[in-house]
Amino acid sequence: MASPAQLVIEAFEARYRSTPDLFRAPGRVNLIGEHTDYNQGFVLPIAIDLACYTGAAPNRNGLLRVYSENLREARQWPIDQISRLRPSVDWGDYIIGVARQLPLHRGQDLLIYSTVPVGAGLSSSAALEVSVALALDHTHGTPNLEMAKLCRRAENEFVGLPSGIMDQYTAALGRENAALLIDCRSLQSQPVELPDDLAIVAVDSMVKHELGQSAYRQRVAECAAAVAEIRNHDPTIETLRDANLDQLDWIHDPVALRRARHIITENQRVLEFVEACRTVDRTALGKLLMESHRSLQHDYEVSCAELDFLVDTAVAIPGALGARMTGGGFGGCTVNLVEPGKLDRFETTLSQAYQSHFKIEPRFYRVTPSRGAERIS
Repeated sequence: MASPAQLVIEAFEARYRSTPDLFRAPGRVNLIGEHTDYNQGFVLPIAIDLACYTGAAPNRNGLLRVYSENLREARQWPIDQISRLRPSVDWGDYIIGVARQLPLHRGQDLLIYSTVPVGAGLSSSAALEVSVALALDHTHGTPNLEMAKLCRRAENEFVGLPSGIMDQYTAALGRENAALLIDCRSLQSQPVELPDDLAIVAVDSMVKHELGQSAYRQRVAECAAAVAEIRNHDPTIETLRDANLDQLDWIHDPVALRRARHIITENQRVLEFVEACRTVDRTALGKLLMESHRSLQHDYEVSCAELDFLVDTAVAIPGALGARMTGGGFGGCTVNLVEPGKLDRFETTLSQAYQSHFKIEPRFYRVTPSRGAERIS
């Protein structure tokens, strides 16, 4: 079976009759620190060994032509009209959003193939954005923080999702064999080595409830409302990153209070998780994952019945240290820490229980911390 890179090259040559440069950007699993990035807090993701690959070559047609090998669909736009395009609520919006952030001086042919599952909460969109940004950047520079910022602007300003920078940052700057502790205020990061005798398993619930994006925007607004109430008493508070639990007494809106409590406690859990990695405290790692999930379930209210079932069932299986939902919520994946020798039993037991309860077969991804985006050839 051809590798993803070889698949892209062969499909590109067959479609466009030229040989492409090739770029890749990974998806991500966020170990802990959910919904904290747009509150300028802390996150701890890993780039994973599932990625979006983009082949690129110039054309003489003055067009940006794109073909998705996964969807078997093509899109094209005149280069001189890119700045005037409006969102069409389509996968092409991610391409246009990135293209609008770059100076395009000539036509480009792109062919995209991704192994990151869509809708699973593994950041297929950021992998696409960063891979395409590399392909369209005529300097073909090394992925860096500026590229992550560019791709976040594309998602915020054109796609219209008020996301933080975690996904694009991880896709651009992920580290092999380490998680990234990212400070979403300073945008500085440091590698965090994980215990080498623990496996990371993402379990795809295979559901994605429709209220995901609208609820995401609502959570952003609720966090802002919480900050506004706290600032009435302490104007030095810029975001929930600056707040503490004592200040929750100043929030009168019970919904905003719960949202703020999640963000404040989640930031602390990230730092405690990093310390538990340093001391190889497996019990603490599992406990923190579970506390994070309960907070997302009850205070932030972004979980769902399928995710709760996967988490509750997983932690009762021998060899599983902890589990929680990962990603935006309302479906997608859970992240699980499992003893490597217990992986097969873990997956079989969890799959049987989930199928029995929901009549849905989950998918399992045994992921490893992988390097960030790069030019392959």
